[in-house]
Amino acid sequence: MSNNLKISREIIWLVGAGELAFEYHKVLKFLNKNHLVIGRSKKSANNFMKMSNVKVFEGGLTKFLKTSPQIASKAIIAVNIEQLSPVCIELIKYNVKNILIEKPGGINFNEVKKLNKLAKEKKINIKVAYNRRYYSSTILAKKLIKRDGGVQNFNFEFTEWTQKISQLRKSEKVLKNWFFANSTHVVDLAFFLGGVPSKLNSFVLDKNTWNGSPAVFGGAGKTKEGAVFSYHANWKSAGRWSLELQTAKGKYILCPLEKLFFQKRGSLEKQEIKLNSKFDKNFKPGLYKQIKAFNNDIDNSLLSLKEHCLMSSIYRKISRGN
Repeated sequence: MSNNLKISREIIWLVGAGELAFEYHKVLKFLNKNHLVIGRSKKSANNFMKMSNVKVFEGGLTKFLKTSPQIASKAIIAVNIEQLSPVCIELIKYNVKNILIEKPGGINFNEVKKLNKLAKEKKINIKVAYNRRYYSSTILAKKLIKRDGGVQNFNFEFTEWTQKISQLRKSEKVLKNWFFANSTHVVDLAFFLGGVPSKLNSFVLDKNTWNGSPAVFGGAGKTKEGAVFSYHANWKSAGRWSLELQTAKGKYILCPLEKLFFQKRGSLEKQEIKLNSKFDKNFKPGLYKQIKAFNNDIDNSLLSLKEHCLMSSIYRKISRGN
């Protein structure tokens, strides 16, 4: 790459032409953000163009970069999980300074750590798109918890419906790393609202036949702010994703995560809190406010790749036990 290439501040590169990339496109279009869609296969490019009436650069990022385009000031990576890290590496080497990469940033912990090391060397700003941080339920819960004086304790569940996972067209590598690929969606949210762990005791039992990983999880710990927490999951039994956070005023419940309920201290009644969820209904939940935060670069709710790497030791403990 020539060092003389200029940075174009007028365009965002959207790498990917699948369903998720289309969701990003809808928000970018609504926000009047000029963006170029870069797809890989002819099939995905044609499908995208049919849905959006937008031209797609076909042939993948490598082919696109060989045309020596002006460097975009921002790029969004919305490709399948196996391609997240390779695509991001190409963008880093091309000196794209601001990148939003779809969760979880790579297929496993090691890929993400290598990505972070390269980004640090090249002074690239990378954010990881855990969009549940921008659900209307999350934003309001965070506000109400702060008003109450903070979280005292919380618990969460990340049970996966393995009977459905086995029917998905996922590679063996993705299935083997399913906790990192999928369960961290709710684990990240729990620690985002409840606090980052300073102490953790973690236990696992049994194994899944379809990926060889543990099937039953349980643990407890304490956050840096002093709150205590616990979690559990059983991938061979019933359950779902959920999060409960307790303050001096009562309990906030996100189950499903898109909704928010409150149980007042001294009451057994669980009341649903009305949400201003216009954008979560019009677009993929959380995506609108997440993209606005990325574009403006003024919101500290976006997870940095560096912070994501620091959490990897926590994720390892939860997924494998102490």
